[in-house]
Amino acid sequence: MTQKISVIMGVYNNVSTIRAAVDSILAQTYDNWEFIICDDCSTDGTAAILEQYAAQHPDRIVLLRNESNLRLAASLNRCLEVAAGELIARMDGDDISLPNRLEVQARYLAEHPEVDLVSTAMQRFSEEEGFADIVYASPAPDRFSLYKYTPFCHATILTYKRVYAALGGYTVLPRTARTEDYDLWARFFHAGFTGVNIPEALYLVREDRAAIERRSFRVRWRGYATVKVAYRLLDYPRRWLVRAWLITLIKSLTPFWAQEKYRNWQKRRFLKQKEK
Repeated sequence: MTQKISVIMGVYNNVSTIRAAVDSILAQTYDNWEFIICDDCSTDGTAAILEQYAAQHPDRIVLLRNESNLRLAASLNRCLEVAAGELIARMDGDDISLPNRLEVQARYLAEHPEVDLVSTAMQRFSEEEGFADIVYASPAPDRFSLYKYTPFCHATILTYKRVYAALGGYTVLPRTARTEDYDLWARFFHAGFTGVNIPEALYLVREDRAAIERRSFRVRWRGYATVKVAYRLLDYPRRWLVRAWLITLIKSLTPFWAQEKYRNWQKRRFLKQKEK
C-alpha cells in the first residue's frame, strides 16, 4: 500500500494562477494524497476559487483560512497541524507540478529508506516568455551546503511528517519572511537528517517581474539575519559571514530591471544550448 501524501500550500492573492496550481495536483499519477490549502486572508478572489475546488473535491481538498495575513510560515504550520499523511509535499500557488512528480519522489523515498527528504530540479517559466532555464541543486547536499547555495528547492520537497515534527515545523519570525526554507534547512542538517535532489525538472516555477519584486531590500536583509542564525547553529566560522554579507549587499542594491534583464539572458542562453 502506498503511503499517503499530504500536499501543503499557503496562498495569498493568487487569483490568476491558483487554478493551474491546484489542477496540477489533481492531475497527479500518484493517487494516495490529500491537498491542504491555507488561504492567508486573500483579497482578490482566490478564496472563492478555492471554495469551489473544495466543494468539488471534498474527499481530497482541505481548505483553511487565516483571519488575518500571517505570511507563509504560519500558514504552512496550520497545514501541518491537520495533515494526515505520513509524507508531506510542498506546493506554491503560482507554480505547477508535473503529473508524475509525486510518484517519482515517493518511489525514491521508498527505495532509499536512509534518505529523509527528496527534492527535484525545477524549470522557470512565465506566461509572457514561456520556459526558461532549469534550476538544479547539488545531488547530495550536507550541512556545509548552506555556505554557498540553498540546498533544496523548497516548493518541490517531499519529506516525512516525522521530520517536520522533530523540527517543530517552520519558524515564524519577521526574519524568516521569505527565508523560512533557509531556516528550515539549517535546523534540518543540525538535527542530522539527510536529503537528496533528483535531477529531473518535475516542477515549474513561475518567474516574472512580480516574483522578482517580492525580493525587496528589506526582505534581503531580513534574510541575512536568518543566515547569521543558521551559521551559528551549524558552527560555521564567523569569517564566512563576510561572503554572505557581500552577496546580500549586491543583490539588495541591484535594481529590479537589472535582475529581470539577467533572467532574460539566462533564458536565451538556455534556449541556445537546447538547440545545439
